[in-house]
Amino acid sequence: MRREDWDRRYAEKDLLWSASPNRLLVAQVQDLPPGRALDLACGEGRNALWLAERGWDVLGVDFSEVAIAKARTRAGEAAGGRATFLCADLLDFEPERTAFDLVVVLFLQLPAAERRLVLGRAASALAPGGTLLVLGHDLTNLTDGVGGPSDPSVLYTPDEIAADLAGLELERAERVLRDVADAERPAIDALVRVRAPVY
Repeated sequence: MRREDWDRRYAEKDLLWSASPNRLLVAQVQDLPPGRALDLACGEGRNALWLAERGWDVLGVDFSEVAIAKARTRAGEAAGGRATFLCADLLDFEPERTAFDLVVVLFLQLPAAERRLVLGRAASALAPGGTLLVLGHDLTNLTDGVGGPSDPSVLYTPDEIAADLAGLELERAERVLRDVADAERPAIDALVRVRAPVY
């Protein structure tokens, strides 16, 4: 979707998504010691704010001006000033190298070449020993799951993401099921967690 389409979607409701953090993000990072975090495609900032409330210094980045304005408003009401937000297109944004202890990329659905560009920059932003978490709509969700994009070119598998992040220590690469309200079957997501080597 184009930036204008996302701006329109975010403007239609007070919160397009839940105010609560993604449950898989919580499960994957709740035991990590707080440090610097980067949330790419942060939307309205729910995950960045949750991290900030737990002591992380977080930079959230998204290309929707409407979503970033909402995130900034919510950050002003909570998070102890630990969350900041930047409006930028991830195809142009280059994060500070080796600066972040945690990088999260949740439900960023791009064609493969663009996805690899963003993930390559995300990987380069990891400090030694840092964790990168990628979660998104799996390719099998198109036929066996529910919701999500209908364009297979922006879907992926755990193995594809793991291959995009070759050179990092693979900790998890699997399909996970996600319950969807009023749906007869769950959505299928791809979850990949990698760790940067410690030199």
